[in-house]
Amino acid sequence: MIDHQNIKRRVLVVDDEPTSRITLKATVEKFGYECVAVSSGEEAIEAIADRHYGMIISDWEMPGISGLDLCKSVRQANRQGYVHFILLTSNSSPDHIVKGFEAGADDFISKPFNPAELRVRMKIADRIRSLDTMGVTIFSLAKLAESRDPETGAHLDRVRMYNRVLARTMKSMGNWAEIDEEFVWLMYLTSPLHDIGKVAIPDSVLLKSGHLSDAEFDIMKSHTVAGAETLKAALDICPDAPFLNFAHDITRSHHERWDGTGYPDRLKGDDIPLCARIMAVADVYDALTSKRVYKDAMPHTVACGIIRDGIGTHFDPQIIEAFELVCDDFARIRAEFNEGTSDRPESGGSARLNVA
Repeated sequence: MIDHQNIKRRVLVVDDEPTSRITLKATVEKFGYECVAVSSGEEAIEAIADRHYGMIISDWEMPGISGLDLCKSVRQANRQGYVHFILLTSNSSPDHIVKGFEAGADDFISKPFNPAELRVRMKIADRIRSLDTMGVTIFSLAKLAESRDPETGAHLDRVRMYNRVLARTMKSMGNWAEIDEEFVWLMYLTSPLHDIGKVAIPDSVLLKSGHLSDAEFDIMKSHTVAGAETLKAALDICPDAPFLNFAHDITRSHHERWDGTGYPDRLKGDDIPLCARIMAVADVYDALTSKRVYKDAMPHTVACGIIRDGIGTHFDPQIIEAFELVCDDFARIRAEFNEGTSDRPESGGSARLNVA
């Protein structure tokens, strides 16, 4: 089991200059943190692959993999928790700092570093990273709602990973100005809440074996509104909380369809919030590749074919362009978080594309 509290106190120092590296490590340990120090970006990547770190303090200018490149690598990795990244630099020009922020750096410290300044900035990092517990709380609430349906398995784990991979690829494509690193993080953070409204669905409908009648399906569809209204109540108290806005839009609109035939509001095209359009792809893929009492799991290739068939009707065509680039990643995530029933290579069957 991962000890998240220890991770937050675990720091990786990266500096190719021996004296600076030794001094920095000793200073960090003096502040009460566990510290590992390495001499290159290449060693840092190996260290990160081997252990989890809550904070990385890296020199910018290094041979081989620079601190900037290391920061980009950390941000592109599919990590469960946030890593606070501080760059050490002797260049404090605005253009230099902007370049660092664009790479995903959280903060900067001038070289040679001042121990008092370093301590203050690490305390700030601790306060910022404490917000990561918000993600744990959100996921726990989503798991509690999901626990009413014993069939969903690792659905929430998979869905948030699908969303992060897909949103990050869309960010790299550059077709959506609103998709930045914060957008990617919020997709990962809030997408597990998409079906929280199912707590309002009676067991006779939610747990029914077999296909639902039209009346039962209407009841099932109401989970989108029930969940959104719950989150709207929270938004009324904290209207400026971006994660609540994301969660609300995903919860209400992830069953909308590009052609306007979805529910609950029959939104069409770009009127559907972007976060919900992304969520729709992730949710349908997972539904198709999962075994349920009313259907077998579909193989990855069949599920991808069905999603392609939904271009322009169910799904935003541009998002499917991004999906095509990461469909192999979806298969890998599916296998990594597989509950043991959904990856049978010869399975077939039918699924409700507008999965409730």
